[in-house]
Amino acid sequence: MDDKNLTIGDIAEELGVSKTTISRAISGKGRIGEKTRERVLSYIEEHHYRPNVVARGLAQNKTYNLAVVLPGDYNVVELPFFQKCMLGISRVASAHGYDVLLSMVTTQNTKQLRRAVDNHKIDGAILTRTLAEDEPMKFLLQSDVPFVAIGSTADERVVQIDNDHRSACRELTERLLQSGIRKLALIGSDESHIVTRNRLHGFEDALEQSTQWKGSSQIFMNIGNDAQVQRVVEKLLKDGTECIVSMDDFLCGCVLNVLQQRNVMVPEQMQVVSFYDSTLLENRKPSVTSIRFNVEELGQKACETLLAMLEGEAVEARTLLGYEVRMRNSTK
Repeated sequence: MDDKNLTIGDIAEELGVSKTTISRAISGKGRIGEKTRERVLSYIEEHHYRPNVVARGLAQNKTYNLAVVLPGDYNVVELPFFQKCMLGISRVASAHGYDVLLSMVTTQNTKQLRRAVDNHKIDGAILTRTLAEDEPMKFLLQSDVPFVAIGSTADERVVQIDNDHRSACRELTERLLQSGIRKLALIGSDESHIVTRNRLHGFEDALEQSTQWKGSSQIFMNIGNDAQVQRVVEKLLKDGTECIVSMDDFLCGCVLNVLQQRNVMVPEQMQVVSFYDSTLLENRKPSVTSIRFNVEELGQKACETLLAMLEGEAVEARTLLGYEVRMRNSTK
């Protein structure tokens, strides 16, 4: 028989043992005599047998599928982040013989994820966003399916992989205070997102810990569209604000658009900063002072951690990856 078409059944028939015995020899699990195991493995090596994913999964009680849980309510601006996360996850998963299943969820609808779990289609899952009220996370905790969260949560049962947003935003804010700015403002996004809260805490940390700074600050949270940004920027211009710090790249782009429409020169008349750098800002002139996070690395680390968990290895409860503060031409 052609070795390429060899099956577990063929090997069992040739060696005069059951298919269960062959599966146990391949997986290394289950009771089987050492001589029989060596005999099976020797035959497999001689005939260059490679079990397909289905057969291997049956032998090891695995599906070799990982669920990547994406928020169904993401917007176009967030897409580059999730794409880079997916790229990192997929590269690691593929290298270890796993396939990736996408599962779209919202806070009100987790049907896709529940179906994958209830039908035993996945070995583990990766959440790509964490929320203050996180229904997908609650479901996974109840289901006992191993999972990793990209992001942070107060729930210590959850293995978390995140960038150190709080330290990054504190460091950048400290640099602004040290540069001589006396009136600055922060425009922030949805506070139900944990990442938003961490960035806000970093900004506040810098203000509270600065003993030399004697200026004033304003904070505007839950700003989510162009019209809201425009109203805030117009107020800040009237107040004589010197620097506008945006929580993310989308808000920063909106701020720059308003300033351009009002013929406000950056950074001469208004300095501009973003707590998140991305392709949305790379072609802006002047270039924007911001924080760069390696999103692909975030996905890779999350997948590596999940695979380690599936192998029964001990993993860190929380991993914080680094960042790079990039001082550019939008600040003096």
